[in-house]
Parts: sequence; C-alpha cells; structure tokens
Amino acid sequence: MLDHRVDVLAARLPFPTDGLHLTVLCDEPHVLVVPLDHRLAGRESVTVEDLAGEPMPGLRGSDPAWNAFWRLEPRADGLPLPDGPYVDEAEDKFELVAAGQTVPVSAAAPGFVPRPDLATVPLEGVEPSHVALATREDDRSRLVTAFRRAARTHLPGGPVARAQTRR
Repeated sequence: MLDHRVDVLAARLPFPTDGLHLTVLCDEPHVLVVPLDHRLAGRESVTVEDLAGEPMPGLRGSDPAWNAFWRLEPRADGLPLPDGPYVDEAEDKFELVAAGQTVPVSAAAPGFVPRPDLATVPLEGVEPSHVALATREDDRSRLVTAFRRAARTHLPGGPVARAQTRR
C-alpha cells in the first residue's frame, strides 16, 4: 500500500498501520470451527477457557501479531494453546479441521458454515475482528475520499454511523 501499488485496501485487522489512515467499517464476531462430532459442536457458545488443550493452527509466514490475534494469545491465564499445524493458505485449515487436527477461530456472520462437514460455535469474551478500509495517511485524492465515504454508506445493513476513523 505504501509503495503506491494500490490506493485503497479493505482488510481485517490486525496488520501494520504505520503511515495509514484507517476507517473501521464493521466488526465481525468470532466463531470456533470444529468437526461435526467435536465435543464443542452444538454448543450455544464457547469461551477461551473451553479451548484448553485444543490445537490452534497458525498461518506460515504471516505477521506474528496476526497469528497471535487468531490464536487468541496472550490468554488471560498466561497459558498458550497447543500449537496446531501451520498452513500456507487460510483456506487449508478447513481440511485439517475436518480431519480433527485443529480447531481454528474465524470471523463470521451468524449462520456462517464453511463446509457441510463442519460446525461453527460463537466465541464469547473476545474482541471482534475489525474490517477496516486503509488508505495512505497523506493521500488527499478526491477519489479515495469518495471511496471511503461510499464504503461507509453502502455496507450491508445501511449507513454506518458507528464507523470509526483512526490515524
């Protein structure tokens, strides 16, 4: 982004934000993704404490803050979750979930199920995933400003009065 290859980026935080202007567009709740026969499948919700002993995947080559955020680290009790397998692509984790090797956290709208052989369980007590619009901090382009305004206005569910702008 800072190298001027793109002017606007919509992505989930966390990512390095130095030199960027961020507009938080929406929050997405977290869910735990489990096989249908998993001990936590079918529960109304789970907490981080319910995940004790469950292997959490990591995304190989990703930013350490990104991996920590999605692995729910650091935990309040100071105990790390067991390392699950590392994957090269985020989508690869669903194959490992179906095989019973890991239980990842994902951002999802209510009712989201990535595959018919998997279940999602709402995760309580953790910060939601923030979807943000990022532009260069010093970009004063009228097109970028108009794009930012349009993104806030035309999100699913109507205008976003709650959109937060941060520098």
